[in-house]
Amino acid sequence: MSDKTYTLGIDIGGTKVIGGVVADDGQILASCRYPTPADDTAETVEVIGKIAAELGAQFAVSAMGIAIAGYVDASRSVLEHAPNLLWEENVALRAMVSELVEMPVTLENDANAAAWGEHRFGVGLGVSDMVLLTIGTGIGSGFVLNGQLYRGGFGKAAELGHTLAVRNGEPCGCGSRGCLERYASGTALGRYAREAAEKDPVAAARLRELTGGDLAALTGAHVQQAAGEGNPAALAAFAEVGAWLGIGLADVVFALDPQLIVVGGGVSESGDLLLTPAIAAYKTVVASRGRSEPMATVELAALGNQAGLVGAADLARRR
Repeated sequence: MSDKTYTLGIDIGGTKVIGGVVADDGQILASCRYPTPADDTAETVEVIGKIAAELGAQFAVSAMGIAIAGYVDASRSVLEHAPNLLWEENVALRAMVSELVEMPVTLENDANAAAWGEHRFGVGLGVSDMVLLTIGTGIGSGFVLNGQLYRGGFGKAAELGHTLAVRNGEPCGCGSRGCLERYASGTALGRYAREAAEKDPVAAARLRELTGGDLAALTGAHVQQAAGEGNPAALAAFAEVGAWLGIGLADVVFALDPQLIVVGGGVSESGDLLLTPAIAAYKTVVASRGRSEPMATVELAALGNQAGLVGAADLARRR
């Protein structure tokens, strides 16, 4: 008889809910996905129940871990606020799901879960102090300190995307202005490319082609494609995002002094297009503040968009 244990990881995003059966070595053995009913909490809970039934019929899972973008309370029971899901405030999500499934349920912020996944099974394996930043539409982050997931005194630590970068700067979806994610995210990448294209008609022609003629529809994915082709406006956008990200990385080093900073999320799939300017800016800023080696290395995430699911499942196993 196998001594392996299986847990179910659920990753709730703005567009899809992904479920996966995860073994104790971090391997995903089966998975499925459904569209997220973004403005309906009850329907999303039903989707989670459907995933549990579908995957539970294939494997004997012992617990469920849910990763979700938003503020989770200190008891890891209530989703207090999730702007990308358009839900009501203070949703008792763990209790709602527990009523549908016959297994223990844990709830965690998605970036925290992803950080834990990378620590346990990814590029952070064997590293006791690490920080993960996910660069996508916004910026998420998670801290692993002394080998433990750090949530802070009230459960809301590691919101680096909403640290101040520019006083009275770009308006942010959180309600403030000048947050780091307005300058170092996929959203910022599209904005910078549009601005660069306005100054360069030749570069703008390719970007218009990718968006069907509408630069207002330009996304980070379009910019990644154009940058890979050597488009100057797209490359300029990556240089700008990388410079801002490097400043954020330097702030992390001065605040926490981790051994490793892991960069994940959709924009990180561009690899050196993002990391080269980010690391250059990071080292310049750190040196300008009087810090010398040794300091944190910066590496790309190993688990990709599966990190949150894997991390949530492992956290459920360890409860």
